[in-house]
Amino acid sequence: MLHAVGFEKEDFKKPQIGVASTWSMVTPCNMHIDQLAVQVAQGVNESGGKAIVFNTITVSDGISMGTEGMMYSLVSREVIADSIETVAGCEGMDGVVAIGGCDKNMPACVMAFARLNRPAVFVYGGTILPGSFHQKPVDIVSVFEAVGAHANRKMTDDELADLESCAIPGAGSCGGMYTANTMASAIEALGMSLPNSSAQAAVSKDKSEDCHRAGAAVMNLIRLGLRPRDILTKKAFENAIAIVTALGGSTNAVLHLLAMAHSAGVKLGLDDFTRVGKRVPVLADLKPSGKYVMAELVRIGGLTPLMKMLLDKGLLHGDCLTVTGKTVAQNLANAGPYPPGQDVVRGFDNPIKKDGHLVILYGNLAPTGAVAKISGKEGLRFTGQARVFESEERALKAILDGTVQKGDVIVIRSEGPKGGPGMREMLSPTSAIMGKGLGKDVALITDGRFSGGSHGFVVGHITPEACVGGPIAVIKNGDSITIDAEKREISLDLPAKEIKSRLAKWTPPKPRYTRGVLAKYAKLVSSAHLGAVTDAGL
Repeated sequence: MLHAVGFEKEDFKKPQIGVASTWSMVTPCNMHIDQLAVQVAQGVNESGGKAIVFNTITVSDGISMGTEGMMYSLVSREVIADSIETVAGCEGMDGVVAIGGCDKNMPACVMAFARLNRPAVFVYGGTILPGSFHQKPVDIVSVFEAVGAHANRKMTDDELADLESCAIPGAGSCGGMYTANTMASAIEALGMSLPNSSAQAAVSKDKSEDCHRAGAAVMNLIRLGLRPRDILTKKAFENAIAIVTALGGSTNAVLHLLAMAHSAGVKLGLDDFTRVGKRVPVLADLKPSGKYVMAELVRIGGLTPLMKMLLDKGLLHGDCLTVTGKTVAQNLANAGPYPPGQDVVRGFDNPIKKDGHLVILYGNLAPTGAVAKISGKEGLRFTGQARVFESEERALKAILDGTVQKGDVIVIRSEGPKGGPGMREMLSPTSAIMGKGLGKDVALITDGRFSGGSHGFVVGHITPEACVGGPIAVIKNGDSITIDAEKREISLDLPAKEIKSRLAKWTPPKPRYTRGVLAKYAKLVSSAHLGAVTDAGL
């Protein structure tokens, strides 16, 4: 069989390296990855190994956003991790290089690495370059927010169509510090990617060279006997949290880092994000809350100068091992500073925010935790009356048609990992809020999650979720809700006796799906505060 796929006699004496490609024409994030896999394979073969390229799936969040299809998005993380583990485990591969280009396939690759615990390197497919609309850089979130502006009669049909046609100019992952670029940066900080793999354009000489070097790097890991669980330590996860914080990254990083830690057997919890976030400032002025796209960070030197800044301040663990075979400190020994005059990444004397933007909230509305993304621009406290919706679609309609008013706390429930199922991202409602000009006037809370492109006064991952009888299940229209980022609390402003009485009368809903992958996922998935994994407690 192996002769038939191209093995020569001498190849059977070489380490066999799986090259897991997430290539797909489903999305521009991954449309170029087949060619990157070729570059990885060449690097493996030239370094004394035998590469075997295989594929796994990807889905497009941007295309499925706001539809029933989005229920499959987080599910795909588990499918991808399972499939890479299955192929590499079944075929007895000695090492793995995986190339990811979109939100879920990146943490999925690392989850598979941790389960297999064979020498492995992750390669990021790279960021997209921005589009141009009216001489201004635009991206996918620009289009979602334009829908709200269109509904508010601030943009014509033709303008919306023109923006839609130019916002995505080619291959690569969404251009801001959304989930893809956040997770690529986090994985590099974990030590599972080569230096600056997270900060390269998708279509570039640097990215091709990164792939080639990754092929050589996995062979070096085999010679050193260095495995993923040697790299994926508690300190490494603290480094990843620090980088996500300094970059102002996506709330999805919380969910995915918890899941990756679970796969690696590392005890990581929500409170670790609070602990690290208290000492690390937000330094990067990147979209969605900031000014710049990832391509600007690439232009000024990428991630390594930021990592060196944090290391020099004592905010990174320099002794953590990485896929280079060296420590974080050794990798950064010769890293230079950002060029003078740039304002993409600020200094410690002038941070975007003096502490972390990922705020973990607790309270009678989220007994086991919730995740807010607070840049400071939207304020630190909000009290308003609940306007309750049982799905994302109903909430979006109410935002666009003017039902939602200033002072409302939009409650979108039954969208959790089990209840959705699949924990959809609320990019359509949050973008509509911004496009309607309500960003500072309403809050939105949900047991679902948010796209990395979401911003505003938003709280997600509310646990326990509505489907299992969390307090969010019994909120009524008109109830007062208070979100306090300084106290890290989210409260349903009712007496405990009233909440208890409502919960006693609550009955669980029937499963929405009884066959197929969504039914299996709903049956197995853990709570969001545990990473929404499907192999917990097995």
